[in-house]
Amino acid sequence: MGSTTPERSSERPEGPRPIFVIVTGLSGAGKTEAMRALEDLGFFCVDNLPPALIPTFASLCQQSGRIDKAALVSDARGGQFFHDLFRALHELEEQGVRYRILFLEASDEALVRRFKETRRRHPLAPEGSVLEGIRAERQLLEPLRGRAHFIVDTTTLSPRQLREQVARQARQLSPTRGLSVTVVSFGYARGIPIDADLIFDVRFLPNPHYVPALQPLTGNDPAVAEYVFQWPLAQAFMERLYGLVDFLLPHFVDEGKQHLLIGIGCTGGQHRSVAVANELAAHLRRLGYDAVAEHRDVGRRPTPEPDEPPASGPDAPSGREETS
Repeated sequence: MGSTTPERSSERPEGPRPIFVIVTGLSGAGKTEAMRALEDLGFFCVDNLPPALIPTFASLCQQSGRIDKAALVSDARGGQFFHDLFRALHELEEQGVRYRILFLEASDEALVRRFKETRRRHPLAPEGSVLEGIRAERQLLEPLRGRAHFIVDTTTLSPRQLREQVARQARQLSPTRGLSVTVVSFGYARGIPIDADLIFDVRFLPNPHYVPALQPLTGNDPAVAEYVFQWPLAQAFMERLYGLVDFLLPHFVDEGKQHLLIGIGCTGGQHRSVAVANELAAHLRRLGYDAVAEHRDVGRRPTPEPDEPPASGPDAPSGREETS
């Protein structure tokens, strides 16, 4: 009886399947900023990839065993766009590739203004008016917009705000298991984040705004953070905040929640909320959560601070007394 040699498999060991983000949308809507945000999050990024090459790119990423998330831009610059792109998406589905489409758009007025500021020609109207090119591209991309998983209107977004929105969506696509947490600082003067799951008001803490040396700084500056957390009132609050969040998050995980948005608000969103958000995000990272701090209103023109009553308690003197 002859012996048989076990047949060796040529397949690589299977690991987590990579996630692919296809960034597309209107020219001038912010695809470059979106790719920068994804690159900062560790995505392997490729710009202006011809649609016909997308399945090949996906196969190479899967075979490498080292790329767990990739992003690419494919848009109207690719010429025969829809014919090749929709065929490429079909091939990805046949390969079992997990992909998400991020579609960026903006109003005609905003796009025209951006093209005039950069003095660039629209790719669909190199010899015609920018507005004609925008309208033609909007009509061309409408079927793809209908297939998008995420649509972001960048009309009123600054580049920083756009990067934050893209990063927030991308973190939800992470192939790692567990709960990702975004801690957002904000100012009540500009309204609360409408998508927040939990909101904590820290306007009762002593306000660095009324300290002349600290007023032009933000909670990202060590001097401001030191001021905020020097008071027993703030220290007691942080202990209770940690305890509450530590209790809640495992229950969100058990419920299957993948992303949690925690809002931390003060009056202008410049000092107290920023310092507290940074500390809370750092605390959650120490516990093993994928946590980041975002600061919605830092860098925006501060709103006038109203007359706030002094924080209560012997440990929290009035900010105005310190500036006199």
